[in-house]
Amino acid sequence: MKNSSDSNLLKLVEYHSRITPDRITSLEKGQIFVFGSNAAGMHGGGAAYTAMQLFGAILGQGDGLQGQSYAISTMEGIDAMRDNIKRFIDFARQHPELTFLVTRIGCGIAGYKVSDVAPLFADAVDVKNICLPLDFWKVIRG
Repeated sequence: MKNSSDSNLLKLVEYHSRITPDRITSLEKGQIFVFGSNAAGMHGGGAAYTAMQLFGAILGQGDGLQGQSYAISTMEGIDAMRDNIKRFIDFARQHPELTFLVTRIGCGIAGYKVSDVAPLFADAVDVKNICLPLDFWKVIRG
């Protein structure tokens, strides 16, 4: 008989090809670095700074596609972040030719816990071109 941790592991194995790497320093063609930002687009730290330095994020643009990156504003409260994530998921559905590597948005400078943010990505489970951090998958599929 399988225990619950075996069952949880099997659920995660199903999504193994959609796990965002912990550290991203380069992207392949068609990959998009998805990072948490603020509405003003002041990409001064964390993944936002990486996005600006390496993947074409635009200073002053706090949401949407920019270069080989996509900003999701996370600093204006959980309800606003939920709306921004929904808009991102809709965008990803409309662009199946791209692969979106979602970082641990909202879990750094914004100060949220993975358990707060991961459920906001539940609608991304069936969107094959969205990759999520392993700890997000564990919350969503766990």
